[in-house]
Amino acid sequence: MFKEAIKELELARHLLEIGYLNYAAFHSHQAVEKALRALVIARLRMLPPKTHNLLELAEKLRNGGIAINDVLDDLRDLNPHYLVARYPDAANGVPSEVYSRREAEHCVESASRVIEWVRRLLMS
Repeated sequence: MFKEAIKELELARHLLEIGYLNYAAFHSHQAVEKALRALVIARLRMLPPKTHNLLELAEKLRNGGIAINDVLDDLRDLNPHYLVARYPDAANGVPSEVYSRREAEHCVESASRVIEWVRRLLMS
């Protein structure tokens, strides 16, 4: 599952590069979701909850004894993009028109930090 998270992050970076900003944000969220799921499986030895909410996945990790404070702000920032990046009612407009480059870059950077955090935990 962590390999899939890496692929999602690569896709997010590519989408940012070609200007598909809302999709870069969405795939940043997906990358982190998959990474957190991999961490739940590897460290807690259980199936992750069926949710797209990054904060719920993080809470599962915290309850399992994994400190999440280093990435909590990144998770909070990324969490809304599962919906906002794709649905006009959630975005208050057409998602491809409301995303700024700065916001998409922030999503990719946040996802990169979380992925690196997960990588360190998986290797320890």
